[in-house]
Amino acid sequence: MLWMKWLIVVFVLLILLSLGSALVALVRERDEKDARRMLMALSWRIGLSLLLFLLLLLSFKMGWMVPHAISST
Repeated sequence: MLWMKWLIVVFVLLILLSLGSALVALVRERDEKDARRMLMALSWRIGLSLLLFLLLLLSFKMGWMVPHAISST
């Protein structure tokens, strides 16, 4: 299903955005606020990654996505 592929792309982009936000907070880190911002960004990244993993498992189980083998010919 095409909508599932787009949803995966959106999740990956959100994960990368969160990781970039944490990097900016790490480089800036002037005070406690930047450290808290980095912690929240990394927490969001972990949550989004887990949600994406569960979404992939559910989509395979429900038949929305079908894994296929790569042929060697």
